[in-house]
Amino acid sequence: MNSTIRRACTAALCGALGVLVLAACGSGSGSSSSGGDSKTVTLVTHESFNVSPKVLKDFEKQSGYKVDVLKSGDAGEIVNKAVLSKGNPQGDVLFGVDNTLLSRALDNNLFTAYEAKGLDRVPEDVQLDAGKHRVTPVDTGDICVNYDKKYFADKKLAPPKTLDDLIKPEYKNLLVTENAATSSPGLGFLLATAAKYGDEGWQDYWKKLKANGVKAVDGWEQAYNEEFSGSAGGKKAKGDRPLVVSYASSPPVEVLYAKPQPKEAPTGVATGTCFQQTEFAGLLDGAKNEKGGKALIDFLISKKFQDDMPLNMFVKPVAKDAELPELFTKFGVTADKPYTVDPKKIADHREDWVKTWQSLVLK
Repeated sequence: MNSTIRRACTAALCGALGVLVLAACGSGSGSSSSGGDSKTVTLVTHESFNVSPKVLKDFEKQSGYKVDVLKSGDAGEIVNKAVLSKGNPQGDVLFGVDNTLLSRALDNNLFTAYEAKGLDRVPEDVQLDAGKHRVTPVDTGDICVNYDKKYFADKKLAPPKTLDDLIKPEYKNLLVTENAATSSPGLGFLLATAAKYGDEGWQDYWKKLKANGVKAVDGWEQAYNEEFSGSAGGKKAKGDRPLVVSYASSPPVEVLYAKPQPKEAPTGVATGTCFQQTEFAGLLDGAKNEKGGKALIDFLISKKFQDDMPLNMFVKPVAKDAELPELFTKFGVTADKPYTVDPKKIADHREDWVKTWQSLVLK
């Protein structure tokens, strides 16, 4: 994101929002055959990863490494693939594992410890593996329900603000979310409900949400760009769902890529539905170019990359000295009290929560 926007872009939108293809990132085919070349470093990441070509070229020139970017689906997919290829990874660095999936990656020993240069510029509260440095925080963002402003204005219906609102009859058949088993936004939204309603109450909530017509799809790209009526992609695909699980920083994307740019974002954020997400990068165990991988992780938290990130991936940089662009601050939304779940609790319950969610929503 992300997810923000990874997230997001992810963003993500994150997220969280898949945007420009990286011309400077090698073949783009995902081939890691060059992994043994000491002059090439391979980054395994999600579809929403993006960086300005000039920023990437500057790193390549200064470091002497050519960066090959291997995009491989949503965050859940890249972690699953990394687990299956453990010890013989597809690349050198994995970027995109977030706090919803972190325990799975760490429990499977996917990473080699490395304390990145410049880590002192990153707040301790997002350094969830600070003692061991197996992963390095790169960005933060909030996973939230987004809404299509035009739809609600045309219907003369107030958009939802909270999780409780989503189960009201006036919002029946309006929401699309992502599969909690394969998508980090989907899992983050599930965790928001677990944080809000507790270990038992979240299941009853999802039963009500299911009865109210929630639709679940595999990943963010499908949910936002195909099913959501408020995105540029959604309009082309004739999406008919005016509510979607995305990111708090998704609205600037709609402004940035609209022609002409509107004076206000066409989408809004239900700030009472948000879950806080942090994305990490790690040096993959068995990396063929460990030295290049370490240099790449240093780059991901460098001021140059951190300043570049907001309008490319629509997530918030973690570096204290990073600067947010005006477009991001003007049209982005900040959730004052996003839901959070302790990483240990996620580790203890995630698999059971996801299996239960699948039985409640997908069957």
